[in-house]
Amino acid sequence: METASQKVQAAEDAWNTRDPEKVSLAYTIDSEWRNRTDFINGREEIKAFLARKWEKELDYKLKKELWGFRENRMAVRFEYEWHDEAGQWYRSYGNELWEFDENGYMQKRFASINDMPIAETDRKL
Repeated sequence: METASQKVQAAEDAWNTRDPEKVSLAYTIDSEWRNRTDFINGREEIKAFLARKWEKELDYKLKKELWGFRENRMAVRFEYEWHDEAGQWYRSYGNELWEFDENGYMQKRFASINDMPIAETDRKL
């Protein structure tokens, strides 16, 4: 439980830096992702994906929560808020499934995400 909670907090902290290089270091070199409808393979593609993501999702702020774990797999729920260039705010909700290699690096990440437009005054994060 302690290690699983630490991994979730470390992921939240890293993603909130919005630094693709830093975030990518938690994943194996050949990590496999599904993020919405994007299929991403390897650390270089992860970095490029995250750079594009944070160019679009401005003032991004994320909160993650451990949902469950077993052996080398974890389930995490999350929500984050961001706005686009036009100033429209969104809250994005999602669930992730994580699988780790024997060294503790994430080798698989599958994320399902939904976006809900919100008023700036409705922000929680």
